[in-house]
Amino acid sequence: MSTDLQHNVINAEAVSATDAPPSPVLSEPPKHGGQGGQTDPLYDVATKAVGPLGELPFTPEMLLTRPSGDVFALSQNAGMGWNPNNLDRREFLILSTQGGIRRPDGSPVALGYHTGHWEVGLLMEAAAEEITALGGIPFAGYCSDPCDGRSQGTTAMMDSLAYRNDAALVFRRLIRSLPNRRGVLGVATCDKGLPAMLIALASFAHLPCVLVPGGVTLPPEHGEDAGKVQTLGARFAHGLITLKEAAEAGCRACATPGGGCQFFGTAATAQAVAEGLGLSLPHAALAPSGQPIWLDMARRSARALSEMQARGITTADIVTDKAIENAMTVHAACGGSTNLLLHVPAIAHAAKLRRPTVDDWSRINRSTPRLVDVLPNGPTDHPTVRLYLAGGVPEVMLHLRRLGLLHLDCLTVSGKTVGENLDEWEMSERRARLRARLFAEDGVDPDDVILSPESARERGLTSTVCFPLGNLAPDGSVIKSTSIDASVVDADGVYRKTGPARVFTTERAAIAAIKGQGEKRVQAGDILVLICRGPMGAGMEEIYQITSALKFIPWGKQVAVLTDARFSGVSTGACIGHIGPEALAGGPIGKVRDGDLIEIIVDRNTLEGSVNLVGHSDTVFGAEEGTTLLAARAPRPDLAPDPDLPDDTRLWAALQNASGGTWGGCVYDVDAVVARLGGC
Repeated sequence: MSTDLQHNVINAEAVSATDAPPSPVLSEPPKHGGQGGQTDPLYDVATKAVGPLGELPFTPEMLLTRPSGDVFALSQNAGMGWNPNNLDRREFLILSTQGGIRRPDGSPVALGYHTGHWEVGLLMEAAAEEITALGGIPFAGYCSDPCDGRSQGTTAMMDSLAYRNDAALVFRRLIRSLPNRRGVLGVATCDKGLPAMLIALASFAHLPCVLVPGGVTLPPEHGEDAGKVQTLGARFAHGLITLKEAAEAGCRACATPGGGCQFFGTAATAQAVAEGLGLSLPHAALAPSGQPIWLDMARRSARALSEMQARGITTADIVTDKAIENAMTVHAACGGSTNLLLHVPAIAHAAKLRRPTVDDWSRINRSTPRLVDVLPNGPTDHPTVRLYLAGGVPEVMLHLRRLGLLHLDCLTVSGKTVGENLDEWEMSERRARLRARLFAEDGVDPDDVILSPESARERGLTSTVCFPLGNLAPDGSVIKSTSIDASVVDADGVYRKTGPARVFTTERAAIAAIKGQGEKRVQAGDILVLICRGPMGAGMEEIYQITSALKFIPWGKQVAVLTDARFSGVSTGACIGHIGPEALAGGPIGKVRDGDLIEIIVDRNTLEGSVNLVGHSDTVFGAEEGTTLLAARAPRPDLAPDPDLPDDTRLWAALQNASGGTWGGCVYDVDAVVARLGGC
């Protein structure tokens, strides 16, 4: 990559017209002698400067009728170094989740929170240069994002989901704060920043908006992926890995400095959903960060935004009820993260559309086969870059089109419909060359990464999510049924388990028990019940360290997990989350005792499931009596919000609960909240 593309901050001189007058430079102040006649430049403080040369493009109409903010804005633009002669161009806003400070050579001055936002400034720069070349003026704003991997098992996870709403709010305020913007380009990558950006863009129905996904990092040539490496502690505790092996694996896991993780977790799923929604260009999701094809995607996205504005195409033309269904269908076909069950309804709500319900998710997942073999769902576990080279979202959508599962008339940011995009993709040079590249580089047949429905069925790929009900989850729950280890599923495709409950109210205690520490230890056959971790208890934290530890401990597949928390997109196993009502909202899950017998049934064929209290100790009395027992039981005496739960997250929990709660997307429904407050 050329060094002029290494900057992560837009240089106003570089993107200004070449005939711009020189940027304002302070005239050299007079030298003043210090002690002994020496000059100390630290104290050579200038008190005035020449200012930018040239004239602002004022007109009588502007000065007589336009707001003072419009007039002053031109002074600010000239002050930042833009050519005053070119200040009457169309203004476009580029928003991103950029984090950290990079030197021109890419080395760090200050680290970001994660690789996902470390290089997105390069995408912004490429897009800004393209906007300038097209006769526009690019503006840039930022709202960085946290890392769910860095937050696992820490109090930082209590801010994770709540952050999404906060960031969406900030992005919306930034968009409104540039009054004359003609369109918005959103650049984001990871678990909360990308959903926040999608929510913000969907809110601006009257503007053209395009989402630029930040792409993925590459796996190491020799080593572990970023999902498996998060289990080093649990494996070391059980003697499955040495200290040296852990140190080396941990060092190599993020093989390139930019992009989301190499597995199809929440970050990758959100990128694919954005493309399925039509807000990203075809074959934009999952591009390898830092490479020419990734930068080209940013430039093409900028051109698409400019063309949308010229043609009068707005976000309202793109984000429709049919487009939401397309996105949900892509999610199902790829085996996407269950976190998108929170984010897709939030995007729909932002666009003032009907929020999809559990019934909608069930209907789509029953009709849509999983076609993608990618980490963490398997069976082969290809990294996301292989999914991209195999054809990415457009290739998946080709199969979905043949099955009649897509709304082909939906308009996309390319200015063409889904059907027209797929016609172009099917015959494109890009498709042929990238699929050939995958075989040449890795020896992988692209049709083994993105499978036909027939091949997927033959290889045992099962549909994505199931929503078990029962006396422990009367309002519902969710399990990524496709990720249950096949060895614990019966020959008829049904997972059946009855086991004793081991109840924990903190993640710290649960992970210690898995590691074999403390008095209460989790063993093969147990059902781990983790409560008080929903929105009211802990901000609905993500408990990947628990699910990942169980995946990589030999007996871990013999343990099931029930929780009112949520899971990382890379989680696998018999893990049932989003249990409602949550324990602190009076849910029966908050009445479970150690030794209770719990029965779990998940049919991976029909996507039907149940989770019930059916006995205690050696006594089995069935689900009906279990329901009666739970109704009569008092809640556990140890139910309580986490003492470290921030007030900010408590407020978020209350507002989202008044707005439809978890199954409504954890949004802020202003009308509902105002009504609860008495119409103020």
